[in-house]
Amino acid sequence: MKPATIVGILLIVLGIIGFAVGGISFTHQKKDVDVGPVQLSHKETNTIPISPILSTISLIAGVGLVVVGVRNK
Repeated sequence: MKPATIVGILLIVLGIIGFAVGGISFTHQKKDVDVGPVQLSHKETNTIPISPILSTISLIAGVGLVVVGVRNK
């Protein structure tokens, strides 16, 4: 396989994952109060959205690279 085809396949997979997942979520614990042996904390969840526009561009670029890689064979 040519490098363009491999990169194209990776971009297609990333585009599909971007559409399916919609974003990356992560959770971290924050301390609110820390007084001696008493500790109060809570978990906070943040989400980094993945734009559908980026997923579409990745998908189209991947298909283009796969087509170019196959034609040059």
